[in-house]
Amino acid sequence: MNIDQADWDRDKVLGIVSALQDMPGALLPIFHGIQDELGYVPEDSIPLIAEALNLSRAEVHGTLTFYHDFRTTPPGRHALQICRAEACQAMGVNDLIKHAKKKLGVDFHETTADGAISFDEVFCLGNCACSPSIMVNGEVVGEVSSESFDEIVDSLRAR
Repeated sequence: MNIDQADWDRDKVLGIVSALQDMPGALLPIFHGIQDELGYVPEDSIPLIAEALNLSRAEVHGTLTFYHDFRTTPPGRHALQICRAEACQAMGVNDLIKHAKKKLGVDFHETTADGAISFDEVFCLGNCACSPSIMVNGEVVGEVSSESFDEIVDSLRAR
């Protein structure tokens, strides 16, 4: 998805950074604050954060990209996560992952070109008896096949 980074709100980011920069270990709370407010942490905010915390841009970028829970692009309208834990692997999730990536046209931690779906991986949804499992907008769905996955994606895109 081609995102125009100019759409992020610089004043909101600066407000969050200034409110949190003096606390010990401020970097992660700043990331959380920005993502809570904007839905993602814009890559263009890295220099602002680095300057405020007296860190290098590389340190800020490295920390931001190390944690998969932080997004650097706006999220899709819907969140779809696929479980990659051992029980789901034993029940064929790797084939489902290949199918999902092809159907969506994205890899993990990306958003579909139409902005409808953000696709992420998780490492246990606690639904092992009904593997393979996915989470759609916070709701766990079990025993997902390629066919049922396609139905779910098609219904999300229609919304």
